[in-house]
Amino acid sequence: MEFVAGRGVRPCSCRGVKRTIDHLEMAGIPKRYDACHINNFKATTTLQRQALKFATTFAHEFPATDRGLLLMGNVGVGKTHLGVAILKLIAERGFSCKFYEFGSLLKEIQSTYNPQTDSSEISVLSPVLQTDVLLLDELGASKPTNWVMDTLYHVINTRYNNKKATIFTTNYFDDRVDARHEILEDRIGVAVRSRLFEMCRTVIVDGVDHRRKLDNQVLSAV
Repeated sequence: MEFVAGRGVRPCSCRGVKRTIDHLEMAGIPKRYDACHINNFKATTTLQRQALKFATTFAHEFPATDRGLLLMGNVGVGKTHLGVAILKLIAERGFSCKFYEFGSLLKEIQSTYNPQTDSSEISVLSPVLQTDVLLLDELGASKPTNWVMDTLYHVINTRYNNKKATIFTTNYFDDRVDARHEILEDRIGVAVRSRLFEMCRTVIVDGVDHRRKLDNQVLSAV
């Protein structure tokens, strides 16, 4: 508590800072994305600027939003940067948020089937299903086995039914270029893709692969 002249005693402002730090830590955002914020997202194309606008609006208007975001684009164009930036802004306002890379989540669930582990499938899935905002990164990256499809459907359908906001990133698109290229529906199934149409606004993010660009810059400096 702290004393404010003329106003008496009120909760110390440090509590709010600690609460913000706690929410950010509980979000489980990897250290790699510590520097990802809305204000340092480099939007160099029309679609990137549009994606930045949607991300900023979603973060500021939550929870008065009825749909999440499906950030769709090639590798290295900033999809995860935007998703993480949204989580940070929302967590800073006191809402519970969770970051999961889809493949890592599946491995964590699979590990609970080992009798030597103490964790259970329920304990792993509970925060995924209940958090206010979930960022599921790299949707469609895992081989679409029946178990993967069933697990994904359970997660998405539960959040769909409970009207929980979810942000997805994916390298897969909806339009099939040719028979050799898989589309998102191939990777996650018809039922899940149908849910996502209602759950999320599909936002295309384009641009050059910034990781390759950074590598080229390093080579040029050598």
